[in-house]
Amino acid sequence: MRIALLTESAFPSARSAEGGWCDRLTQGLPEHEFELFALGTGRRAVGDVPLPAELPPARLSALWHSAPAPAVLRGLGRRRALAAYRALLRSLVEPGEESGFGPALYALAAAGRGGGLPAVLRSGAALRAVEEAWQAPGAFGAAGTGAAGEPLVRDALVATDLLERCLRPLSAPWYPAPGRAPGRRADTGVPGTAVPRGGAGLHGGTGPGLAEVDLCHAVGGGPAVLPGLLAKHFYGIPLIITEHSLHLRERARGYRDAPYRWPVRALLLAFFRLLAREGYQQAGLITPGSGYDRRWQLHCGADPDTIRVVYEGTEQADRPAAGAEPEAPTLAWSGPLEPRAGLEDMLQAFALLRAEVPEALLRVHGEARSGAEPYAEHCRALAGTLFPADEDAVLFEGRPEGQRTVHEGGTVLVFSGVDGPAPRLLAEAMLSGRPLVATDVGAAREVVGPTGLLVPAGDPRALAAACAALLRDQERRVRLGSAGRLRAQELYAVEPAATAFRELYLELVSHCPGPASRPVASGATRQPFSRPAELWAGAG
Repeated sequence: MRIALLTESAFPSARSAEGGWCDRLTQGLPEHEFELFALGTGRRAVGDVPLPAELPPARLSALWHSAPAPAVLRGLGRRRALAAYRALLRSLVEPGEESGFGPALYALAAAGRGGGLPAVLRSGAALRAVEEAWQAPGAFGAAGTGAAGEPLVRDALVATDLLERCLRPLSAPWYPAPGRAPGRRADTGVPGTAVPRGGAGLHGGTGPGLAEVDLCHAVGGGPAVLPGLLAKHFYGIPLIITEHSLHLRERARGYRDAPYRWPVRALLLAFFRLLAREGYQQAGLITPGSGYDRRWQLHCGADPDTIRVVYEGTEQADRPAAGAEPEAPTLAWSGPLEPRAGLEDMLQAFALLRAEVPEALLRVHGEARSGAEPYAEHCRALAGTLFPADEDAVLFEGRPEGQRTVHEGGTVLVFSGVDGPAPRLLAEAMLSGRPLVATDVGAAREVVGPTGLLVPAGDPRALAAACAALLRDQERRVRLGSAGRLRAQELYAVEPAATAFRELYLELVSHCPGPASRPVASGATRQPFSRPAELWAGAG
């Protein structure tokens, strides 16, 4: 089959989390032909980024946000685009209008298939449409005073810009109108330029875009789903969505500290919520990375019959366990230095622990994200206050070169956040053979199971007691560490994940045959089962 991998990264490399997963998937399924369709945030030199290793003869088609629009919408096309945009805005802000999100989205994409849509979405008419939507009676984000009060002109400017960025995938030249192929220009960096596997530059030519694939696989939610939705709407191509960290949930967390006023945040969160619901409803299959994420997807409107939990495979499953424990009893903590990661709770718990295990050490691995620097300084000051006579009790190691360094330097690995780390990070810690202490949040209970100690979030005393229990009992550490490694190898090995997707691809295509009118590109290499039998029966 010809499979389109839809990603949000500009160029998912084998070293990145998203690109590494794509690399493992394509290596595990060599019988399929993959093509990457990437939504980027900026133009980058292709030769500087290694592509996933096993992608011949697939291409990387990148949509660069900075590329100029190839056309200008005028007359009837412009009026249709603005009408669809107003309908989309109504679905975001007016109670009872949410059902219009999907039709408005597809109408907007259809109006912009000839090009010129970004210019319309940045125009003064689009700005006025946002202002009018907020002024409608009962519109969300239009009530209250003060910091969360009525929308201001600056809010409309910010919202117009952010929505245009979110909707840029609608302008990709990957779904041309019938009888029209996506144009490409050599060495210009325009959207849709194809990058050959291993190539160092751009080339010209004409390609079929998403019209010629058998299946779209969106790697992540959010904007990455948009091309798959349009391919399904325009060509009837089935869609599968894989989420290892739910895009909607991460957006909601990110907007807590975003520099936008309430009307803008409410509008954008409504967009991502309805986009997630539309994606779940249109996808033939959904593969979350944990049962915890599955419950979120059900809450957002996914059909339970379409969901299959597939744990994210990691190459760490085939590597040996960490070596001997460090000489001094050491707790290894890793994560971003921000409030929700729970470092302050870890420091307070460690102060209680030192009363029982005075020779214990705490290694903190991580760095402050943008905007969280004051919290990081607060934690360093707190460590100095708690341990004034022993500066080496708490060691701030900075960002680690790799998680392997964290695991080998600890006797016990600790996760103390209130949100919970990604399941893959928990699994890789378990694969080290070291025992875990983690807060009972997110997917921790599902991943760790009975092979580690789980404590309530925000409870330093419980955290200290669990860490002390493991530091004082070597036999228990060995038993739990070995059990955790075996559990993670069973759940997170690469081969079972690849096998699962091999079966899911066949299941989805067998239930969603493409339309008989979908053309086959001239000169394309035919793959076994690349067109289901129903296609040819319908064509006859």
